[in-house]
Formats: sequence, C-alpha cells, structure tokens
Amino acid sequence: MNEKLYKRTELLVGKAGLRKLKNASIMVVGLGGVGSFAVESLARSGIGCITVVDHDIIEETNLNRQLPALCSTISQYKVDAAADRLLKINPRLKIRKYSCSFNSENSEQFFNTTYDYVLDAIDSIKDKVHLIKTCLDKKIPIISAMGTARRINPLMLSIADIKESSVCPLARRLRKELRQEGISEGFEVVFSLEAPLADAGIADEEHQLGSMVFVPASAGILMGSFVVRRILDC
Repeated sequence: MNEKLYKRTELLVGKAGLRKLKNASIMVVGLGGVGSFAVESLARSGIGCITVVDHDIIEETNLNRQLPALCSTISQYKVDAAADRLLKINPRLKIRKYSCSFNSENSEQFFNTTYDYVLDAIDSIKDKVHLIKTCLDKKIPIISAMGTARRINPLMLSIADIKESSVCPLARRLRKELRQEGISEGFEVVFSLEAPLADAGIADEEHQLGSMVFVPASAGILMGSFVVRRILDC
C-alpha cells in the first residue's frame, strides 16, 4: 500500500489518532445515496474495518447520486461494487459484505463481531426501527439518516438527538414508531430542515421520489465526519 495514503490525515489527527481510526470497526447498513458516501468517507479517513450491508443491485437510476454507480457497474450488487472501490483506495482495508437486507429475521448474523459505531442508511422504517433498537440494546453507538429525497439544499442538514429532530416527515414517523418500543432519545440522526419539495415529474410505478446528489451525499459525509470525530474524541 502507498505509505503516503494517510499522510495528510496523520498531519491532522496525529499518529495516535490515525491508530484509533485504523483499529476502529464500523458497520454501514444501506449503500444508496447516503450510505455510499458515508462508507467511502470512512475508508478515506483511515477506518480499518468496515462491514457493509445492502441487498440491492446498481441500476441506471442510481447513476445521478450513488458513488459506486457507474455505467460499468450496472447490475452488480452494491456491496460488491462498493467493496471493490474501497479496496482500490486502501488494499489493506478489512471489509465484510452482506448482499442482503437487514431485518428482524436475519439481524443477529451481523452482530457476530463488535462495532465501534453503526451507520443506518436504511429506507424501510420497520427495519430502521429494528436496527436502532438492536444497537441500543447492545449498547452500540448508532447514527441514523432521515429523509434526503425531495431536497436540494445541503446547507439545511443538521445532526441532533432524535428527540430534537424536526420538519422531516421520516423523522416524525420514526419517533412515533420508536415511542411504541419505549425509545424517545439516545442516538443521533442527520436530518434536513428543508421542507420536502413537490416532485415536478410524474412518479413511476415504483413510487420513487425525486432526488439529486447534493443532499444524500452531504448527509453521508456528515455521518462519516460525526463518527470519525466520536472515535477521535474531538
């Protein structure tokens, strides 16, 4: 590996900080517009062990906002394309990949190792609730992404405890679902204070929402920054 790979990082955080990042283990669940930028920011920051989870394959509609999505990677599993890309950044990266959904039926298989942090970039409310509850029960720190579709201004993003989130409809639904599980606080979310825009086009049969790269990518990088700062205690 190029010994200069993390030279600029070491200048910023020092040898001890770089060692903390190298020894850290992170799981990223969901590799869409948010998760793909989050996981790459972690790899480029020097995180030494990363687990990625996503059931989906890359489609042409992903090209406008997802990092591993290229014309050459269409039809590949997102976890495969992401892992190949991350290993081209750091060949010594320890990476585990699961090409499946995260849900209540299979979740225990992902926790056969320890994590310093989990990043939730899942779309499904049901699965998001289960991941958050699992992490809180296991006392694993987690940060969760709220809605980023139908927004265009990344400057409206914020990070706060779930109880302090506002405006975002997904955050509102998540708070409601979590209250039924006895959870009202205790983990951070990245959410937008921008009111969702109305879609200008005609929704397709899959009811997909309009989205561009700016807000999902920025949310993912914010999540990566937050986690790195927590690991470094800064």
